[in-house]
Amino acid sequence: MGANLIDLTCKKTPYYDLCVISLNSDPRSYTADVAGLGVVMADVVKAKATDSLNKINELLKQSPGDRSLTTCVDYYKTVIEGDVPLANEAFASGNAKLADQGMSDAGIVIDLCESQFSEGSSPLTDKNKAAHDVAAVGAAIARTML
Repeated sequence: MGANLIDLTCKKTPYYDLCVISLNSDPRSYTADVAGLGVVMADVVKAKATDSLNKINELLKQSPGDRSLTTCVDYYKTVIEGDVPLANEAFASGNAKLADQGMSDAGIVIDLCESQFSEGSSPLTDKNKAAHDVAAVGAAIARTML
């Protein structure tokens, strides 16, 4: 448990540094098993998705009715209200396959938001990448439980 488990687990993810920083930022990580680290990472995904949703809502105030942005609102609500709770419950109950599905689906949905904009025109690229990358780390953590 602790820093050693964080290090070993994060080495199995696509974004080692992001994983370590994210897990070290939450004190629950130091006493968690791998499933507990997954719960922490799912919470990080929710925080990043919420941050993205807040940015989208700010942009919608400037451009009411923007179809790309309103579609992204729906996508991020799916992540926050569906994918993350699914993954959280699955991590907590030790269901690695379902946890992987929830985190992987979150990453897919976030990519769908980015694809709403023509190449290079998304005002959300940085937020989408941040949310996608932590979801990828969460999915990788789930796969270490298989």
